[in-house]
Amino acid sequence: MSRTRACEWHKTFKEGWEDVEDDPWSGRRSMSRMADIIERVKEMVRADHQLMMRMITEELSINKDTVWSIITENHEMRKVYAKMVPKLLPEDQKQQRVTVCQDIIEHLDDDPDLLRRVITSDASWIFEYDPETKRQSRQWKSPSVETAESSVEKSPRPKKARMSKSKVKVILIAFFDIKGIVHFKFLPQGQTVNQYVCKEILQHLMRSVRDKRRDLWENNAWVLHHENAPAHSSLIIRQFLAERNVPTLEHPPYSPDLAPCDFFLFPKLKGVIKGTRFPDVEAIKRAVTTEFRRIPEEAFQGCIEVWKKRTDKCVRLEGNYFEGDKL
Repeated sequence: MSRTRACEWHKTFKEGWEDVEDDPWSGRRSMSRMADIIERVKEMVRADHQLMMRMITEELSINKDTVWSIITENHEMRKVYAKMVPKLLPEDQKQQRVTVCQDIIEHLDDDPDLLRRVITSDASWIFEYDPETKRQSRQWKSPSVETAESSVEKSPRPKKARMSKSKVKVILIAFFDIKGIVHFKFLPQGQTVNQYVCKEILQHLMRSVRDKRRDLWENNAWVLHHENAPAHSSLIIRQFLAERNVPTLEHPPYSPDLAPCDFFLFPKLKGVIKGTRFPDVEAIKRAVTTEFRRIPEEAFQGCIEVWKKRTDKCVRLEGNYFEGDKL
């Protein structure tokens, strides 16, 4: 029995009530009233999914335990945290995501090997110090030893001071395909990615494709996939690619969940170097180079397969984000 119900009974008996037997037909009336309460709780929660249990108890004059039972057992509901997404997408941007993914699917129907020829790219900040995540800082801990006087911990829970990312950072731009890294470059500190920098990087990429992907180069069979940043969509870049007969695969805006660099390469890289304090930018570059070499070809192949599944799922979910959901 809940504390609230016990207090109600105490008050009733204190006021002179002595009969502990149910009133005639009280059970049937109680069941009818309970059905009304269950339905009323459902209506209230549907009207406000953030409604607090306290407000329901006050509105319906029932105790907290009953409210909890109705919500979790009768209606099989549970309270969940909001899922963080990059942006709350308006309908037109959701539709744009669907359209781009449908185009990719249609291209794959005509050319099943398309994604094997795609070289995808993106940019990301790499910090001189990037604190490890709470998950990364987990440690194995032995159970406490109970004594007559106190509890003694064999291995105390680790403590971690709140840290912030360093101000020293460098922009990394990476290109990869189903076989591995094709080209990557660090921008000088203070330099931003504009159309002229982008053109210079693409010139270096062309040489890397020629040297590392001879079959794609000789057959002019490779396709470039990069985000739709202003520099990438500028006239200079479009002319540069058109003159060299390099087709591009469109990427919808605000869609890191559909960008292989964002859902595979950069998380894989940063998951290793997070928590490391590099002495300088050159040390960052050496660490990134080392980690890129350690990624096996099978991992890149798996990334391309996941990309296909994400494209399909984006269409099924009508353009909504799905990062963190099961594919």
